[in-house]
Amino acid sequence: MTKTPVRIVIVDDHPMVAEGIQSILESYDDVKVIANLSDGQSIIDQVAALDPDVILLDLNMPGIGGLSTTEIILERRPDTRILILSMHDSPEYISSALSHGAVGYVLKDVPTDEIKRAIDAVMAGQRYLCTGAKGSLAPYDRSDREQLTNREQTILLQLAQGKSNKEVGLALDISVRTVETHRKNIKRKLGISSTAGLTRYALEHGVLQGTGVQI
Repeated sequence: MTKTPVRIVIVDDHPMVAEGIQSILESYDDVKVIANLSDGQSIIDQVAALDPDVILLDLNMPGIGGLSTTEIILERRPDTRILILSMHDSPEYISSALSHGAVGYVLKDVPTDEIKRAIDAVMAGQRYLCTGAKGSLAPYDRSDREQLTNREQTILLQLAQGKSNKEVGLALDISVRTVETHRKNIKRKLGISSTAGLTRYALEHGVLQGTGVQI
């Protein structure tokens, strides 16, 4: 039985870069480039119709940037895997991309086969950082990051299950304002700026294990 190819969308406002990546990927039988777009708004408008498995997304684009595009897409379609392709190797860029929900970060100057390895990794449910990104991020990872309180962990679980602030408040018998305060503190402590990022954090760190929640 033939395996269904991984459906890829490339979003980059530099035609030569996008065409080069498409040419590389088209040499593999198990991936299929279904669209090549030049800006964030285009993929936001077309993501439902295209239904990609993986989006290769540039960070710096005209109009809506890569971070906002990532957040909007994951709010609508949380199963989509977004792999950032960028020439920026600063830890701030990498950390911010991951906190917005991207599952991987690859520098544009990597060997051509590394993009395929990154796709394979994120399709297997793993986070992927290319060697240059890993080295850049290593000193920036904070081992002394503030720990979540038991209450914050409980609220993180509720939020990761897709509940609204109002639903969390009702479940825990606290006000919506209190939930919002906890939510802001959780995001600050974890360095995560989006709800999709919180959900991915909860999934990667075992918060959702044993709850029966499917994401």
